[in-house]
Amino acid sequence: MLTYAAESANPSYGHMIIRTKDISTIPALQEELEAFGREALPAGEFRTRRLVFGPGGGDPIEVRVSGPDPAVLREVGDEVIEVLRAASPDILDPRTDWREPELVLRPDYATDRAQSAGISRDDVANALRFATDGVSSGVYREGERLIPITVRLPRDATSDLRDQPVWSETGQHFLPIEQVIDGLGHEVQNTLVHRRDRVPTLTVGADIPPERTAAEVFTQVRAAVEAIEVPPGYALDWGGEFEASGDAQESLGKQLPLSLLVMVLISVLLFNAIKQPVIIWLLVPMSVNGVALGLLGTGLPFTFTALLGLLSLSGMLIKNGIVLVEEIDLVRAEGVELREAIVTACVSRLRPVVLAAATTILGMLPLLSDAFFVSMAVTIMGGLAFASVLTLIAAPVFYYVFFAGSERRAKAREAREAQAAPLPV
Repeated sequence: MLTYAAESANPSYGHMIIRTKDISTIPALQEELEAFGREALPAGEFRTRRLVFGPGGGDPIEVRVSGPDPAVLREVGDEVIEVLRAASPDILDPRTDWREPELVLRPDYATDRAQSAGISRDDVANALRFATDGVSSGVYREGERLIPITVRLPRDATSDLRDQPVWSETGQHFLPIEQVIDGLGHEVQNTLVHRRDRVPTLTVGADIPPERTAAEVFTQVRAAVEAIEVPPGYALDWGGEFEASGDAQESLGKQLPLSLLVMVLISVLLFNAIKQPVIIWLLVPMSVNGVALGLLGTGLPFTFTALLGLLSLSGMLIKNGIVLVEEIDLVRAEGVELREAIVTACVSRLRPVVLAAATTILGMLPLLSDAFFVSMAVTIMGGLAFASVLTLIAAPVFYYVFFAGSERRAKAREAREAQAAPLPV
């Protein structure tokens, strides 16, 4: 899916979602839409992006500036935009979430006259809101839709704002708003202000080219942005995918050590030894090579779902390692020599290991067309295929390296015992 948003200076904007079954057509479609937007909307913002699935969202590159003074925040935000553009050519359409300041109409409330007439500031504000944007008076239900009802003056009304009536609760009559104000002034205001932890925060966001990842662009601009000196009382923080990935890794990091400890203990208790579990766990890092080849070959980023797929690979590889190492132990228990036992066990377990990997890889094929799970599917398929082949090669080598010394010592001990035994009479 592809979504594009056309944004103007005010916070309201429109979205359109375009669905396609052919993922390869999305880059060309994005380029065509962006060219159309720049030509048709020269005074606005027109951006396209792939629809985000799961947690996260927002812009891939985000810098947050927080502090008390909105004017200083805008100055630092403009400096951040200049630094981002100079630091990397892959920074596209940098912008702030406060949008542009707007010229607003501000009534000068006449305190003495208005209070004598029983009209408060809220009464004046409601009268002006009724004459401009309108006042919400209820909700109309149409099936499952709730449509707000707004009451306002007709759009073709030609009356002056200073002639608008305002209701006085004390006098129970209407007064022209001109009698309770000292005129209407104009001033530039921030009509859209965001706060984070109750502190005014301006966020600078930027897009990146489709062929680049957020991590690559972040590496290019990080040092330059962090070198910006902000005034005392102001802070500069990173957001976007850097923050989202950090939060996800922190959440996994809290649970991962306990999970790994339980898996290691189970493997040690299963063999009642140390060498066999060490051999099995040495096979797990080999899956990273297959994952890297799969993602580089398909051009997919290493997303959060890909991380989950990489973690799930450890269980699959441990299972294959247990099947192979246990068979070698069983053959050796029958009195077969170490080298011959390794060859015999690997030949007998070749079919189960290959078939188990093949069925898992084939089971991932339907997920290749799913935009959310495609990274996880490629991670599992590439990592499992590569690591399964290496398992059949590395596991026997590791087993021989770990047990060859004890095998030689056992043979030497048997030879000494045979020489020391008394000759039969």
